[in-house]
Amino acid sequence: MLAALQNANNTQHLWLLAAALGVGLLVITGLVVWLLRKSFQNRRDGQKEKFSSGAPRTENPSAFMAASMQGVIQQLRKQEKELERLHKIERERAQQTERLSEEVTRNMPAGLLVVNATGIISSSNPAAEQALGIRGLAFRRHSEALGPSSDMTKLIGECLSTGKIFRRQEVEHLPPAGDTRHLGVTISPIRRGEGKISGAICLLTDLTELAALQQRMQLKENLAALGELSAGIAHEFKNALATISGYAQMIRAESSETEALDYSERILEQTRNITHVVTEFLKYARPIEIPDERVPLHAMVERVVSEVREALPQVKIRWEGTFGDAGGDEGLLRQALLNLARNAAEACAVTAGGGQVVVRGDFVQGDETELQRISVGDNGPGIPRNVLPRLFRPFFTTKAKGTGLGLAVVQKIIVQHGGQVEARNRPQGGAEFIVTLPMPRRVPEAVESKQASI
Repeated sequence: MLAALQNANNTQHLWLLAAALGVGLLVITGLVVWLLRKSFQNRRDGQKEKFSSGAPRTENPSAFMAASMQGVIQQLRKQEKELERLHKIERERAQQTERLSEEVTRNMPAGLLVVNATGIISSSNPAAEQALGIRGLAFRRHSEALGPSSDMTKLIGECLSTGKIFRRQEVEHLPPAGDTRHLGVTISPIRRGEGKISGAICLLTDLTELAALQQRMQLKENLAALGELSAGIAHEFKNALATISGYAQMIRAESSETEALDYSERILEQTRNITHVVTEFLKYARPIEIPDERVPLHAMVERVVSEVREALPQVKIRWEGTFGDAGGDEGLLRQALLNLARNAAEACAVTAGGGQVVVRGDFVQGDETELQRISVGDNGPGIPRNVLPRLFRPFFTTKAKGTGLGLAVVQKIIVQHGGQVEARNRPQGGAEFIVTLPMPRRVPEAVESKQASI
């Protein structure tokens, strides 16, 4: 009974507590609603005072929200226009930088090659194409453009694979035209990200003229030293050879034995050969005095062609092009050209289909004066690549009975006349020797007559 009463009291208390909580919640909710309405009313009154006369004046909340969104849209449009203006400025700045970079790369005197990680040439400038003698380098594989076994291909490949830097390396390059060029190269890798090699950059400088100048200077120094040394040696050689030849002639005149006559004849033959070598050596070693005379090259070339045609009638030899005048000694220049033409005819004499030699003349513009260029080309087997660097060295020969002084004398004569001679293999086959001689300066007649009148 007491327990039932106790339970009834507890239930009553719970209902009273629940009623009290419900009344409290209703009061709080009403207060919050009143505060929100008051806040919304104050905000709407403030917006009415803030907006201009063109803003919508309505008590409709939808109109108020539309007006607010319109203001936000206007602000966003202003920001969009500002972003477009800034983007345009940055785009123009990037284009200007790109144009400047292209102009610098195109006009720089050094050659530039950029090779990507796959070995494709992604960029090159005109100086690189000129130094390499190759047009259209871009988007070609470097091993295909430069040659699979060339020195540059090996250096670029090692740089791409190992990241090694090559500074001021001197290499030889053989372009499609066939003339060997000396190049100075600097190759370094291009790294991005975590040191990964993404390509290689190669700077090229053509050192061919510098190498040729160094060779000519070295040749002149060698000739001067050799001339001093040979003066005394040649004198002693000639005296000894004259004595040996004299005794051999006495044996041949006084002896009647067949064996003695045979020996004496062999001695005389060998002394004549040695005398020929000494004479050729003296031509090479002793100083040459070049007279200041005008030599008509046209008539001289015709004479050289005629002499070679008579000596080797089985070879077709002809001349073409234009020939001017050169300053110097006519006999020495004729000797040099005759030696080159005869060598060319002998080289192609046994060519299948018949040997052909062409002596061609033309004019080229030098740094200070006009130059006469004379090329002697044949359709023979050409010159082995390992022989080309040693071709003009004294006593180097590929002929069985050659002295090795013919081309050395030719080089000395041309160099003493202020020119140069070079040898190369022709792309269509055969060898070609190119002689370059400076042409005499011509003084205008008006200047001469004016000076004469003064």
